[in-house]
Amino acid sequence: MPNESRLKHFPISFFAITMGLTGFSVALQRAEKLFGWQAGAGQLFSWLAACVFLVMLGMYALKALRYGEDVRKDLRHPIKLSFFPAISITLLLLSIAFHQTSQQLSLLLLFTGAPLHLFFTLFVLSTWIRQNYFEIQHMNPSWFIPVVGNILVPIAAVEHGYIEIAWFYFSIGIVFWLVLMSIVFNRIIFHHPLPEKLMPTFFILIAPPALGFIAYVKLTGGIDSFARVLYYFALFIVLLLIALSRQFYGIKFYTSWWAYSFPVAAISIASMLMYSQTRNGFFLAVSYLLLTAITTIIALLTFKTLQAVSRREICVED
Repeated sequence: MPNESRLKHFPISFFAITMGLTGFSVALQRAEKLFGWQAGAGQLFSWLAACVFLVMLGMYALKALRYGEDVRKDLRHPIKLSFFPAISITLLLLSIAFHQTSQQLSLLLLFTGAPLHLFFTLFVLSTWIRQNYFEIQHMNPSWFIPVVGNILVPIAAVEHGYIEIAWFYFSIGIVFWLVLMSIVFNRIIFHHPLPEKLMPTFFILIAPPALGFIAYVKLTGGIDSFARVLYYFALFIVLLLIALSRQFYGIKFYTSWWAYSFPVAAISIASMLMYSQTRNGFFLAVSYLLLTAITTIIALLTFKTLQAVSRREICVED
């Protein structure tokens, strides 16, 4: 397939890759600090994720210049629309990842990512409200992506002392998470099953409560009853997905597989935070188990993605 045509079909969902890589880098950094591991791997993955992000951002910008109508179609698409905030989410994750390396760079990424994500949130919500062609079958867990980004802001903002801004974004994220959770379960239970390509997005259900737990602990400075509700609900979603594991066997590889990565990284970080706050051995065991899982997932997804690229199975028409 000609390169021009492949650029035309470069998917916005590719930014889920940078979310996964950056989330993994943050998980490694937290593990290095908490368990006394030799530092370096987490920061290395942060730079790798940043490089991949810049390449993808450049390619999608080039697509926007050459195939503007296709980008506008993506912005009107009931599923692809929700992946645009993955750009601002990656910026926020990079702000967290680079906080130890350079506070100035971290602050720049925060000041870029937070307003951009607010813009995307308003744009996506406005589109949902104004449109008249979305149907219930279009609803899937990827619709949480605009919400998840808002919950991420406090994790970065508190470190820089912007407490009220952090609470503003946390409030948006946590309330809309509850609203969308009800709609998602209505769609899943009472309507047709998700198509195979979107099955991996079930893992996105882990991210809002896991990130909500991390953000809430950052904002309040400790574990309380509400923090426990958030963490244990995220852990329950993990158990639910394990119970549904047969549903994920045999699914053909799509870029949507990267939906496995970031949520597992989020619950890994949340478990390490829970252990650091309680020193309960159960959370230590869960942390190690989830760190092993996310490392395996990242390795598998990287291999599968490179394999699909070599076979020219990616950047093709849906």
